[in-house]
Amino acid sequence: MSNMNPKVDFFFDKATKWQEEYKHLRTIILDCGLTEELKWGVPCYSYQKKNIILIHGFKEYCAVLFMKGALLHDAKNILIQQTENVQSARQVRFTTVKEIVKLAPTLKSYIYEAIEVEKAGLKVELKKTSEYAIPEEFQTKLDKNAALKKAFHALTPGRQRAYIFHFSQPKLSKTRESRVEKYMQQILDGKGIDD
Repeated sequence: MSNMNPKVDFFFDKATKWQEEYKHLRTIILDCGLTEELKWGVPCYSYQKKNIILIHGFKEYCAVLFMKGALLHDAKNILIQQTENVQSARQVRFTTVKEIVKLAPTLKSYIYEAIEVEKAGLKVELKKTSEYAIPEEFQTKLDKNAALKKAFHALTPGRQRAYIFHFSQPKLSKTRESRVEKYMQQILDGKGIDD
């Protein structure tokens, strides 16, 4: 594994969970000739400066995430869309080294396919902001408040989507409504949810 990047070692060294699983995933990925870097605080592997796959962990599982997983054929039906709002990326999840070893040849074939996707310059067709359903509680406010509607539509599409996702998440209407109330002034000020 001559492609190991010492700057990424700290991620693996500090891991309190999934250490053996990470080690196996790292070996499999590096065997495919990708460049290892640390991005977003996790190991990210690229081909000619195009991000292909990353390794990350959660409480219940560790995973690899294919950046353009939606474009892979997924013959083995192992790719998982984390949430309905994730358009491009797809995960493969693991809880044991045994699962990783068993899937190693499949993972490599998916990695090689992901490299071919980049070589071909393929892009995921992303949904437009207008295609997302605006929660009823927010739509009501937009309909009643022209300034709010104008300010919301003046935001960048990414900021609009962030608000739509945030307002849509709660199951209770009351909670959705309170989120809308909380952020109305921020929208009117032309700011994103995290500004």
